[in-house]
Amino acid sequence: MKKIFTFLVAIMLLIIISACGSDDNGEASGNSNTLTVYSPHQNEIINPIVKEFQERTGIKVDVVTGGTGELLNRVTAEEGNPGGDVFWGGGAESLEAFGDSFEPYKSAEDEAIPTEFKSPNNIWTGFSALPMVIMYNQEMVSDMDAPKEWKDLTDEKWTGKIAFVEPSKSGSAYTQLVTMLSAYSDDGNDGWNFVEEFVANLDGTILSSSSAVPKGVADGEFPVGITLEEAAYRYIAGGSSVDISYPEEGTSAVPDGVALIKDAKNSENAEEFIDFLVSKDVQEMIVEDFGRRAVRDDVNPPEGLIGSEEIPLVDYDFGWSADNKDSVMNQFQEVLIEQE
Repeated sequence: MKKIFTFLVAIMLLIIISACGSDDNGEASGNSNTLTVYSPHQNEIINPIVKEFQERTGIKVDVVTGGTGELLNRVTAEEGNPGGDVFWGGGAESLEAFGDSFEPYKSAEDEAIPTEFKSPNNIWTGFSALPMVIMYNQEMVSDMDAPKEWKDLTDEKWTGKIAFVEPSKSGSAYTQLVTMLSAYSDDGNDGWNFVEEFVANLDGTILSSSSAVPKGVADGEFPVGITLEEAAYRYIAGGSSVDISYPEEGTSAVPDGVALIKDAKNSENAEEFIDFLVSKDVQEMIVEDFGRRAVRDDVNPPEGLIGSEEIPLVDYDFGWSADNKDSVMNQFQEVLIEQE
């Protein structure tokens, strides 16, 4: 009888120990050596960075790729039992709009990151800065005549010659639209008077793909266009006869970000990954290997580009941009209809 009692006690202790070492989903708590990352980034960026993280930490990373909207909707659908731990990529506006799906986290590298490249409530941390620029073809436009301001794009000499994407089809084009609204917020109509002038000068020429802008300018299809600094820089670095200007009224440098998914099963590993992405050596890596602008103030920009502190910026309100996207897009569509 005594042996049976001892045996039962031992079994009970094993059950208790097992329960304490697992969470409600039956996964080891604090002992996991894995991490699941949701990312809309291209594999050319994902693969070398993930490889470096795995080699440094020994943590096995599983990456689920897809479009930003698709992956954010997946995060929302999985609330309460997430399949991912960290969301890496997508514009900060998009992450802000889905803020309820993320856990606030202040990176250990926070002090090196300027305010404009991180969430005010720690919902996201910037990964790379993405200034909006005016790109021009130097074989079609002299440096002296190149647009220096947003206002220059309303000059009749550019009528029908501006490469611009429909904002409903491009997150970066939506950012460009809000940037212009911000730059001319005091025009008597919250920036819409200027946008109406700009749209009129497009003369019905609106593209459907972000990549078509830098390509169109580089190929000479358009003399000027509005695009991401990063996209234009690829052509500059590749030897194309193109250059860029930063609108003097102010532009935006909305970063793509990284965020900790709420209730992540591997939250400690996710936090370590976030810190890794914004560490100085990885930020230097994205500058040198990918031509991206770092979010840290102690990392130099890609060769040939001015420092972040030299770029004139508008007061870009991430929260307003995210909360008012539907109304902004509806009003932009009304402007398009009026111009037809």
